[in-house]
Amino acid sequence: MYPEEFVANLKVSIGDNKTSKVLESLGDAPPVSIRVNPDKISVESLIEYFAENADNRVDWCEDAFYLRQRPNFTMDPLFHAGAYYVQEASSMYVGRLMNIACSLLDNYNFQHMRILDLCAAPGGKTTHIISEMADESILVSNEVIRSRASILAENVAKWGAPNVVVSNNDPADFKQLTGYFDVVVADAPCSGEGLFRKDPDAIAEWSADGVALCAARQKRIVSDVWPALKEGGFLIYSTCTFNKYENMDNVEWFCSELGGELIEYRQFLPGQDRGEGFFCALIRKDGVFSGQKSSSKKVTASKILPKIPSGCSDFIKSGYTLFPKGELIKAYPTSLMVEMQSVEQRLRVIHSGVAVACQKGQDLIPEADLAISNIINNEAFDSVEITREEAVSFLAKQPLVFENSRLGYLLLKYRQMPLGFVKNLGKRSNNLYPMARRIRVL
Repeated sequence: MYPEEFVANLKVSIGDNKTSKVLESLGDAPPVSIRVNPDKISVESLIEYFAENADNRVDWCEDAFYLRQRPNFTMDPLFHAGAYYVQEASSMYVGRLMNIACSLLDNYNFQHMRILDLCAAPGGKTTHIISEMADESILVSNEVIRSRASILAENVAKWGAPNVVVSNNDPADFKQLTGYFDVVVADAPCSGEGLFRKDPDAIAEWSADGVALCAARQKRIVSDVWPALKEGGFLIYSTCTFNKYENMDNVEWFCSELGGELIEYRQFLPGQDRGEGFFCALIRKDGVFSGQKSSSKKVTASKILPKIPSGCSDFIKSGYTLFPKGELIKAYPTSLMVEMQSVEQRLRVIHSGVAVACQKGQDLIPEADLAISNIINNEAFDSVEITREEAVSFLAKQPLVFENSRLGYLLLKYRQMPLGFVKNLGKRSNNLYPMARRIRVL
């Protein structure tokens, strides 16, 4: 069933006994796990929401738990509201390594972190980092493949944080941000051995040559981004594979050739852990860490801010600055706006801050991302609590009628959680949910 070379590599990497357990476990159904968005809902409330389908908590992530069976997440409005993320449990260990890295940055206020998630799509680790980092920190979430970067941007928007920049760059592009990042997360493209039971096609695609190719590519990726990591900063390196060539051999190469110290690593194995095959390591870059931000190519704020349409500032909470980009009006955390815009000027950015509204003539149309953001001023809009059936219809961009509600823009909520906007016209309404995110109801 499995290639002989794969089994041989596995024995070399993890030993005969563990290999037998892994091969036996690869025939089992993969576990299902979800991680809560703590800015929107508590773990206890979400466990109650899933009722008898909720299972044990994930040992290494306090905001996550398993489900006994996999539900149809597409039909769950809370999933689209960003209340939780469906993520493989083993990969959640990155959040723990992030906290360890922060605790080891001596004499530094790690409330003001600069973090790069280098290979971020579809967004599991990015949304986890957002939940772990402080509001005063900046996360650059990058994906080199354009179509996957769009999916990443959508998941970042659902998570609701305003202090994230989503970029579509090659790792080598980050050399211009020399010494900028305190932590770099590199979930490198790999041979995917840890995905065999989730994706049978991965077995047919596996080859020893492919493993060698992946290991070489991983060295290039980390080498390219290494200059962007501060001296004394941390690299979190991970793969979803078992073999030592892409895992520990590469970690040893990073430390010896680039200059680093291995702090901790963890290999997750089916049959040993309740999760998929996953490897992650925390590496400290040689040098003395400085809390000072990179001084290269600084951008200063304009003394004259562009004019913002009247009433737009009412849409958001205090502490954020509005800035137009064509017809679109975006919001940035005021304390981070200059720095975020500086990053935007040096990268190919497809999402940053929060899209608040769009100016169409005299009409100020609230954006879909505003509804699911953490910065919306709920008091600025009339809201309507809708049923699950109505929520699914809204997400499918089907027509809804609100004859008993005020005319104009309404914020729709499901279980008190914002989903999006409609423009109520009385006998009908215009559904403002993005066509690209529309779900298909059978």
